[in-house]
Amino acid sequence: MKNSTAACSRTWSIVLAGGDGERIRPFVEKWLGYHRPKQYCTFVGTRSMFQHTLDRADMLTPSERRVTVIARDHREEACSQLRGRASGKLILQPANRGTAAGIFLPLSYIQASDPDATVVVYPSDHFIYPEARFMEFVLQATVAVERFPDRVILLGVRPESPDLEYGWIEPGATLEGCGDRLRAVVSFIEKPGLTEARNAMARGALWNTFVIVGKVKKLWELGWRYFPDMMSLFETLGPAIGTPNELACLETIYTLMPDRNFCVDLLAFIQDEVFVLEIADVIWSDWGRFERIAKTLLTIGRPPAFPEQYLKAG
Repeated sequence: MKNSTAACSRTWSIVLAGGDGERIRPFVEKWLGYHRPKQYCTFVGTRSMFQHTLDRADMLTPSERRVTVIARDHREEACSQLRGRASGKLILQPANRGTAAGIFLPLSYIQASDPDATVVVYPSDHFIYPEARFMEFVLQATVAVERFPDRVILLGVRPESPDLEYGWIEPGATLEGCGDRLRAVVSFIEKPGLTEARNAMARGALWNTFVIVGKVKKLWELGWRYFPDMMSLFETLGPAIGTPNELACLETIYTLMPDRNFCVDLLAFIQDEVFVLEIADVIWSDWGRFERIAKTLLTIGRPPAFPEQYLKAG
């Protein structure tokens, strides 16, 4: 792909792994006998969702340019799953303060060392198959961001149902000279009601995968525009990164960190500054509910890593 090598050389990966997996806790506890956040579970094959995400990110960028955010309470689990793998930069988030802090914390580290970089944000609790095909679209998005550095690009997928738990993106016109999959954004719809979801689906709206591609400078500017209280805290962290004061500074700012949602409190207001790239021939699912896991495994014809009786019961 034209300009793909240059785009990759400027690209960093952010892996978000700080969630607790509360929605699927009942199934995990029934299966394992204790709770484990879903990103650290191996539902199929031999790798956890977390490990799959690390491997996907490393298809595009070297591990030295991968920044992973985990909850401090999950350190032992995460480090166990990183054993034998290049860990990149691992950040222990002192507390969960919402998706905005989850993104701008690792972005602070990248901004401090490579402010001209492009970043790809990967949630670590989504199922994606086939991964190589998916990463072709991520690469397309990184190339497009080099052409449109003042835009943020989200990856969207054609919905299978009017799911009420997903965020939706209503696409607009296609962009000239960019094929038929990169489009402007008309609006975002978060957690719609059933009628609203059905109407959005009929209009061609896409599920938001929350895979985000953008320039560090653009994301940082958006952070200051919508989360100035949060960004002022992260600005104090920047000079401490790499010094003996880093961990103490991180601990201090999280005592003051506001809880903000990246989609509801930022994306919803910047549709004119966002493009959506529709992925195709890829199965994508947020495995936050057991029913989604069961449906996906039946679709791809793969046996579960958990007792098959649960699959049949579901």
